Parts: sequence; C-alpha cells; structure tokens
Amino acid sequence: MQAMIPRSARSIAFVNAALLSVLAFGQAPAALPDDPACTPTDRKFMERAYELARYATTHGGAPFGAVLVKDGVVIAEYSNCEISTGDVTKHAETGLISTFSPKISRATFGAATLYTSSEPCTMCCGSIRFAGIKKVVYGTTEVQFLRVMGIPPDPNPLNAREVFARTAPATQVLGPLMEEEGLVIHKAYWPSHKFAPDGT
Repeated sequence: MQAMIPRSARSIAFVNAALLSVLAFGQAPAALPDDPACTPTDRKFMERAYELARYATTHGGAPFGAVLVKDGVVIAEYSNCEISTGDVTKHAETGLISTFSPKISRATFGAATLYTSSEPCTMCCGSIRFAGIKKVVYGTTEVQFLRVMGIPPDPNPLNAREVFARTAPATQVLGPLMEEEGLVIHKAYWPSHKFAPDGT
C-alpha cells in the first residue's frame, strides 16, 4: 500500500539561540512560536501534513507527512514509509517527489508550495531543490524533535534555511508552524520506537 491516503477532512539565529540557551537535553521541549510570515492558509495545509504524519505512525513509517499545494489545491501528498518499505529514502518529502515527479511537471513543482510536518533534513532539501520547489513551509523544527528522540542538539546545526540559502537561495522557507501539535505527535511515537543514530 502506498503511503498516501485520501484527502479528509526560522530566523536561523533566533531559533538556534532559543533552543541552545533554553533547553537542556532530556527536557521536553517547549514549542517555538509560529513564524509570523505564515498565514491562515498555511495553517490549513499544515493541519493536513500533521494528519499524514499521524497516519504514518500506524502504517509503517515515522511521524512525518508532506503535502504539495498549487493554487490552493492539494496536488500530491505522502507519508513517511521507511519502515514498511525498508527504503531509507522514503521520507515524506523525498517520497512525495520521487512518486510524483513522473506525473508533475517541473513548472508545476516550481509554482507549488510544499508543506511538511517537520523541517526537512538535508537529503529532503536536496530533493526539494532538484524538483524546483520554490516555497517550503515546515511545522516542527528538527532540533526540537531530535530532543524528543533523545538526541542532544548539535552546537552548530545545519538547518533547512541554511541549506537552501547556500544551494538554492530563491527558495523561501517558512516555519516553524503549529509546532506544539507536531511535538505531540513526536512525543507519542518516539518513546516506544527504537532509533539508531547510524540509521540501522
């Protein structure tokens, strides 16, 4: 079964400073405030990304979901399915792009917004860049959900904004958005699931 389901109903400095100065490893992180550039429409589609993340946790994946939207309409969506497929590239963002790139033109990708339940990793940033997606909105900051997983933050994290600033500066990155909701999903999943830092 594919990891899609029918439709139902960072300034860098600010984020890094807030996380590194306020949070201590082992504490449950407090949600960061929403990116003020996000709109009610962004919230609507982030809700769907979080639905897909929750779906993933009961269908062979980790808690990550992604939605591609053009002109206010969802044109593609995907849930993480690394576990069920045994494919480490099946993150929500890379899975969406690899599944739909034969069906969606580069022009359409370029005119769409990608909503992702959590900040894209560097692998996913690469996929987003090469798909030509120019706007990304993420829900939960990577450093935040890594703490939920029990992984202390890197003192010099490479976040999505920096990746795009250096490799695809025309890409707009917004987030976090509705992070409290995203952290609830991560907190419900990771305590009962094994995570190996080496990916095994």
